[in-house]
Amino acid sequence: MWAIAKSVLIFLGVPLLAGYLTRRTLVARQGEAWYTGTFMPRFGPTALLGLLYTIVLMFAMQGSRILQVPLDVLRIAAPLVVYFLVMFALAFTISKKLGFTYEETASLSFTAAGNNFELAIAVAVATFGIGSGEALAGVVGPLIEVPVLVGLVYVSLWGGRRYFGARVPA
Repeated sequence: MWAIAKSVLIFLGVPLLAGYLTRRTLVARQGEAWYTGTFMPRFGPTALLGLLYTIVLMFAMQGSRILQVPLDVLRIAAPLVVYFLVMFALAFTISKKLGFTYEETASLSFTAAGNNFELAIAVAVATFGIGSGEALAGVVGPLIEVPVLVGLVYVSLWGGRRYFGARVPA
């Protein structure tokens, strides 16, 4: 249990604390307008670089294993696809029925359907080891999640036009 707690503290707690302290310090020294208008536009894109780095590392660690056991990958992928589709559809439907705007509905739907596989991978590797089946399942997650969520973008745009009369890109 301590290995899992330690992984969560490291991979969530450290970035949370660093972000909090950075914001608090910079806003106190430079002001809110400078922080949101100057610092964040320059610093914000580093999050994308961090995500890309994480994805490269994931596939570097498990890429050969994914190719060696394609049936295991399919066994992991099938329930994930169902999960993403069901969660997105439920969130979209419930949000619409509750009277949320299209923007709120789309945001809630993607939040409900998405996962934090980076944390899952960190916990699996720390707890079970880099070569474990649990680590493999964590790596397969984003491999499936990204294309499914990209496909759901088109579903969301269609739903926005059909059910909300939203002016969204075709």
